[in-house]
Amino acid sequence: MSSTYKTQQEILQKLKIDQLNPMQVEAQNAIQNQNNTLILSPTGSGKTLAFLLPIIVSLDNSLKNIQALIIVPSRELAIQINSVLREMGSGYKTSVVYGGRSFGKDKTDMKHAPSILVGTPGRIAAHLRRETIDPSQIKTLVLDEFDKSLEIGFENEMTEILESIPNLEKRILTSATQQIEVPDFVKLISPTTINYLQDKVNDLQIKTVASSAKNKLDVLVDLLCSLGDKNGIIFCNFKDTIQFVSDHLQDNDIRHGCFYGGLEQIDRERTLIKFRNGSHQIIIATDLAARGIDIPDLQYIIHFQLPLRKEEFIHRNG
Repeated sequence: MSSTYKTQQEILQKLKIDQLNPMQVEAQNAIQNQNNTLILSPTGSGKTLAFLLPIIVSLDNSLKNIQALIIVPSRELAIQINSVLREMGSGYKTSVVYGGRSFGKDKTDMKHAPSILVGTPGRIAAHLRRETIDPSQIKTLVLDEFDKSLEIGFENEMTEILESIPNLEKRILTSATQQIEVPDFVKLISPTTINYLQDKVNDLQIKTVASSAKNKLDVLVDLLCSLGDKNGIIFCNFKDTIQFVSDHLQDNDIRHGCFYGGLEQIDRERTLIKFRNGSHQIIIATDLAARGIDIPDLQYIIHFQLPLRKEEFIHRNG
């Protein structure tokens, strides 16, 4: 291998990681030795690194087209995984594509095809239709948080993508949810299952705050004041509720950001940037923020509205 391509040990040193956790070790062994792998592990447990390391090891630096395709349910998760790939500094080119970004930028970035392509189902399917990407050398497919992609209506696009990859050898699916059903079109035959969902953080404290008022807004403000100078997320089920809560926090001079599907991509990114640099310590979000988004140093989660499904409660607290 050329000296420009990093070994796994060099990548881990660059990331300042001394050793992989048990889930990552087990997942790596399964991916390297099996064709089909299902990784079930809590949000924040290191699933991204668990599948990226064996993928990078498997790449052939003599090939000039996409060799690994990673499909994710949201733009934020696509950007985050691509950022991890860049931090790894493997020497292989990576690219990211997602809705809301111009096709012109995609085409410019992929003028020289990446070894690893990360993207959302709709945008990847659109590129395949336009023949702006060549799937002939794709050997490895990752469906990260695949159940969420199916849940939000990407089944047709995902079916189209899989039917367009003629030489697929490895399939890797990940989820942070126990009760999942893998669709037939994925062709995940006799997978090796890595299940660490029972290893959730066991010191999570769940507390109930009672409100005598139906809209709960004043109680929310009192709760935030009592929590003080800490980083947290307030979850709501609908974007209309977020606006309702946001207006009330604004009236009480409580700085915050908002994060939901209806926002422009640049506004969602700005919210995360401001949170990470300390411009505000509170994000009001829908469940879009509960799926694999890297929001560091969280000290509390407030469920202003309880989620409609119990699985989302797990993701929110993950």
